[in-house]
Amino acid sequence: MIFNVLKERRFRNYFFSDIISGFGVGMSTIGANWFIMDQTGSLSKVGLMLTLNVLASFAISPLFGIMTDRFNRKTIIHGTNWSRVFALLAIASALLFSDFNVIYLYLFTVVNGMGWSIYLSASRSLVQELLSEKDLLNGNSLIEISLQVGMFVAGGVSGVLYKLYGFEIILVLNAIAFVISSLFLHRIKYTPTAVENNKEKTLYINFKEGIDYLRKRPSVFILGVASIIPIVSVMVFNVVLPGYVSGPVNGDSVVFGLSDMFYGIGGLLSGFVAAPLAKKLSNIRAILIFFFMAISIQFAWVFNHYVWFLYVGCVLFGLSNSSLRIVMNTVVMKVVSKSFMGRAMSVWLAISFLLQCVSAIGLGALMDHFSPSVGFIGIGSLMIFGLVIAFYAGLGKEAETSKVPWKDQNIKEETS
Repeated sequence: MIFNVLKERRFRNYFFSDIISGFGVGMSTIGANWFIMDQTGSLSKVGLMLTLNVLASFAISPLFGIMTDRFNRKTIIHGTNWSRVFALLAIASALLFSDFNVIYLYLFTVVNGMGWSIYLSASRSLVQELLSEKDLLNGNSLIEISLQVGMFVAGGVSGVLYKLYGFEIILVLNAIAFVISSLFLHRIKYTPTAVENNKEKTLYINFKEGIDYLRKRPSVFILGVASIIPIVSVMVFNVVLPGYVSGPVNGDSVVFGLSDMFYGIGGLLSGFVAAPLAKKLSNIRAILIFFFMAISIQFAWVFNHYVWFLYVGCVLFGLSNSSLRIVMNTVVMKVVSKSFMGRAMSVWLAISFLLQCVSAIGLGALMDHFSPSVGFIGIGSLMIFGLVIAFYAGLGKEAETSKVPWKDQNIKEETS
C-alpha cells in the first residue's frame, strides 16, 4: 500500500504541508490566468505572464540549485513560503485599493514563478533525504496525490471564488495557505546530512561541480530533460486553456475552473495507478503508455469542442501527465546523488523555463492569429519530443555504468 509511507512521521508532516501549499498555488495560478484574460481579453498577455514567470525563474536557477545543495532544505522552503506571504498580501492590497494595472499581475507571476521554482527544487531534494530508496516510488505517488488534491480542489474553488469575490480574495487565501503549510513543515525534525560536504566550498566551485556531474553522465542528463517535459506541458496547458474555454468551448470561469479540477482528479488517480503499473510492466513500458495517452488527448481536443469531452480529456491528461512525473521523478531520485540533487534539478528546471518561454510566446501569438485549438497541437508535439528522448535515455548505451536507468533492478544511486 502506498499509504504505508505515511507511517513515517516526518514524511507525513511534509505530505500535509505539500497539499496545503499546492492548494494555495493552484488557486492563485488559475485565478490569475482568468483575471488577466477577463481584464484585457488578450491571449498574448496570458502568454506574457508565463514568459515573465519563466524568465524570473531562469535568472535565479543557478543560485537556488547551489543553495539547495549547500543549506538546510527545510529552512529554504520556510523562507520561500514567508517571502511569498508578504508579497501576495502586498499585491492583493494594491489591487484592492487602486485601479487595475496589468503590472500587478506581472509582479504576481514573477513572485509566483520564483517561489514555486525554489520550492520545487528544495522540496524534492528534501524528500530524497526523508525517505529510503525503497519508499521513493510510493512517496512520489503520494506527493503527486498531495499536489493534485490541492490543485483540483483549488480549480473548482478558484472559479467560484473569482466569480463571487474576485481575484484579490484568492491572493489572501493563498497567503494563508502558505502560513499553514509552514506550520506543518516546522514539525519535521531531521539532520540535513546531504549538504555538509558543500558548505566548505565556494559558490563557484559548487556550481562547476554540478555542471561537471551531469556532463559526465549524459544518459542521466537526458533522462532529467525528459522528466521535465510533463511540467512544461501542464504549464503551457494553463496558457492554452483560457482561450480554448472562452473560444471554441464557449464557457466561462466556472467551466475553466472545473476543467482544471478534472485535470486534478486525473492527477489524483495517477497516485494510485502509476506505481502498480510501473512495477507490473516495467518503467519504460509504463512511460510509453502514459506518453501515448497524453499525446492522443492533445490532438483529440483540436477537433472536439464539447464541454463534456474537455472534462473527460482533462481527467485522462491529468492521469497520464502526472503518472509520467511519478515514475520519472522516482528514477531521477534513485540515480542522482543526494549531494547533487539540487544543482541537477536547477539545470533541468532552467531548461524547462526556456521551453515554457518559447512555447508560451509562440503559441500565444499563433492562438491569437488562428485558433486556441492550435495550442494543443503545440503541446502534443512537445510530448512527442519528450517520448523520443525518454526512449533514448532508457535504451541508449551512453550511461557511464553501461546500465539502463529505466530498469529497476539496475538502479543504483550514483556518487560523485
